[in-house]
Amino acid sequence: MSWQSYVDDHLMCEIEGGGGNHLSSAAIIGHDGSVWAQSANFPKFKPEEVIAIMKDFDEPGSLAPTGLHLAGAKYMVIQGEPGAVVRGKKGAGGVTVKKTGQALVFGIYEEPVTPGQCNMVVERLGDYLVDQGL
Repeated sequence: MSWQSYVDDHLMCEIEGGGGNHLSSAAIIGHDGSVWAQSANFPKFKPEEVIAIMKDFDEPGSLAPTGLHLAGAKYMVIQGEPGAVVRGKKGAGGVTVKKTGQALVFGIYEEPVTPGQCNMVVERLGDYLVDQGL
């Protein structure tokens, strides 16, 4: 399966029980910031933004004072799983980032999608990739 089909079929799919809702955008990005696959509308992020997110996985809490930035948009960092998941909130939407052995799985959502639905979609794929050794 191509990385693009993981994004299209597993991240941008209709959310179970979500009434036809799905994530706003999603991507799988290597630890080095290279894009493995992304939805057409995933924001054009800066390499230093991915570096800062990677640092938070190594040093949980490092993003909290500055916020999580993605394509210049600032998200308030909310409780995640240290070393595994970083979550951000911005207005009625937000972002979930799950770290796997080789990649970061991003999901961005807006209302009516809930933070829990985004977490479920992103973390389920992330856990699957971890199980596959990726």
